[in-house]
Amino acid sequence: MRFLLLIMTLILTSVHAREATVQQLFNVVTVKVEQNNHAKSMNSFGFVKVDESRVYDVSPRFGGFVEILYADKIYKKVSKGETLAKVYSPEVLKAKDEYATSLLYSKNKAMVESAMTKLHLLKVPKNEINAKLKNRDFTTIISPTNGYIFKKNLNNNSAFSAKQVLFEIVNLDTVWVEVNIHQNQLRLLKGVDTFILKTPSQEKTFTATNSGIYPNLDTSQESFTLRLEVKNPNLELKPGMYMSVSINQKKATYLTLPSTAVIRKNGVFYVFVVGEYEGEYEPLQIEVEVLNPDTYIVKNGLIQGDEVVNNALFMMDSDAQVNGLY
Repeated sequence: MRFLLLIMTLILTSVHAREATVQQLFNVVTVKVEQNNHAKSMNSFGFVKVDESRVYDVSPRFGGFVEILYADKIYKKVSKGETLAKVYSPEVLKAKDEYATSLLYSKNKAMVESAMTKLHLLKVPKNEINAKLKNRDFTTIISPTNGYIFKKNLNNNSAFSAKQVLFEIVNLDTVWVEVNIHQNQLRLLKGVDTFILKTPSQEKTFTATNSGIYPNLDTSQESFTLRLEVKNPNLELKPGMYMSVSINQKKATYLTLPSTAVIRKNGVFYVFVVGEYEGEYEPLQIEVEVLNPDTYIVKNGLIQGDEVVNNALFMMDSDAQVNGLY
């Protein structure tokens, strides 16, 4: 009721009482259209995923039996070349015997090389071969990379067959972050090479590079999935972690207004331009585009230096409707 009385007071104010301007009653603050050097930005979110190119299956080319299992726990951290299991394999033992015999008795280099090649093809570790097979009864299964054991299909005293996947080891030196991007935001990605990421569990920020957009649209969210690649040498990022993502284009020059100076009605944007007389403000339709959450780019309707209202827009809007200005 007080608000309606205030609007009516403004409408009925006489020329002689013009000292009580809208600016004075509402403490109206104005702002000028400025030309600024800004970078378009967008905020989104994503989750850390395993880089699929850094997933390794440990699958022996021979069958055998576990003598000692060293990699006995899921998610155990291992290093490249580390022994995962000591095993007995009749097939490897036979190949080792053939190689040892060829070294002792054969003067045919081709036969020796053939026996060595067989061991290499069975993926017998080089250090076992170079040691001239002094301990030939057992062989070892080693890790092909630094990483974590994400899957383990062996237990103590297990038997295994050739081609069986015994371990899945994931290297996390580089990870992916999958980000949802609405289809009308795709154009913002043009010219963006670097992305800034944060996670609640870390104070530092991370930089990422664009690794591509998946070619399928999620129809339920009308979004695409952007894949970012993040270097993770200290292993601070783990699969499943939540990441906030800041996407910034290269800086360019724009005419700008703060978002507090623009009002949207029925899908159309308006500002209130300072009029010819003190305390007069007229609504003006303009075209704008979001630069960032706090700023609009002025595309049409205003020029640099134009002055508009920067606050009390809801009161201006009500007054304009009462006076039939729009």
